[in-house]
Amino acid sequence: RSALAAELDDAIAEALGAEQHKRAEVERLVRTDRAVVETLPDPLILIDRDRRIVRANPAAWAFFGELPAGRDLIAVLRNPALIEAVDAALAGGGGRVVEFVQPVPVERILSARVAPLPEPAADGTHAIVTLHDITPIRRAEQLRADFVANASHELRTPLSTLVGFIETLRGPASDDEEARKRFLAIMHEQANRMARLVADLLSLSRIELNEHSAPTGRVDIATLLGNVVDGLALKAEQRGMRIELGAASANGAAGGAISSLPPIVGDADELAQVFQNLIDNAIKYGRAGTPIRISAALVAATPATPAPASPGGDAVGIGRPVRTPRRLVVVAIADLGEGIPREHLPRLTERFYRVDAARSRDLGGTGLGLAIVKHIVSRHRGRLEIESEAGKGSIFRVLLPAAN
Repeated sequence: RSALAAELDDAIAEALGAEQHKRAEVERLVRTDRAVVETLPDPLILIDRDRRIVRANPAAWAFFGELPAGRDLIAVLRNPALIEAVDAALAGGGGRVVEFVQPVPVERILSARVAPLPEPAADGTHAIVTLHDITPIRRAEQLRADFVANASHELRTPLSTLVGFIETLRGPASDDEEARKRFLAIMHEQANRMARLVADLLSLSRIELNEHSAPTGRVDIATLLGNVVDGLALKAEQRGMRIELGAASANGAAGGAISSLPPIVGDADELAQVFQNLIDNAIKYGRAGTPIRISAALVAATPATPAPASPGGDAVGIGRPVRTPRRLVVVAIADLGEGIPREHLPRLTERFYRVDAARSRDLGGTGLGLAIVKHIVSRHRGRLEIESEAGKGSIFRVLLPAAN
């Protein structure tokens, strides 16, 4: 008996040891499973056979807010197509992928994958719903489609004009010298318009292609601004305008020369394009006979406030925040035009967006100038700020990292 009892004790101890090892392995697998679920970057929701939430990962809580166990999924996601896919999966159907719009708290376009489990889990989970935010993808696709449509429209109008006049010159007006001169002048204007548009499209594509790589050169801002102003002085004079260039203190007060400012980290050709576009706009949209004031100042950079704000008017900042830890050179271009209504400010740098489309085209604008400015400033890790007050004019500020 003693030997039998000892063997039995050994067998029981071995069985208990195996059971404990098996339990420990199961607990380890459960912990691993939970860790995997909790570290997934996309929202994941586990539901039972009655469509109630069993649990959700932190990404789902961050996206939707509180998701307590036992809550019906329809209280969180009210999309009929998604609920239909979930009910079908719980009824024995296969998995589905559903794309839908979640309107609150902020409108998002989501792709949901509903997958039933082969067997119910120990916690009662019958199906898994995973969500992926595809808002940026869909918006990029829409922007691309809008861009193609707008570019086609902008090119179609002058092209149609050219074709019409060519047909007229080859037919009814073939012997009309006066009509020929008039039509050729209009054709030349329309051809130039198309050339400007194509040039801006190519420029924008090139800038976007290189936007991820910041420039490393050093640019003397005083020399650059001086050259740009000299190149546009005649155009300003034709409207009775003068371009005033000078330095300013951090609070915006004028004074001194800009030659003492430090160089900027950047690409000279691209920065020249920025200031040419902004000063050219000031000439076009400022009141004839008024000055255009260009000032530059050196300010200390802070993550929250990249540049000192000016009093009055409505303002909006566009582009990525300046993260340089030391100093910024701020260049401000101010005109005394009619100003820009507040509701237009956030959209000014969109491609082909115009406050007054007819006036812009009459003045030779392509609708891409400020979009080019925004992308160049973004590539330079800078910031564009636009401030305007109806009836008093606008101020465009470009904030760029100063060389250390």
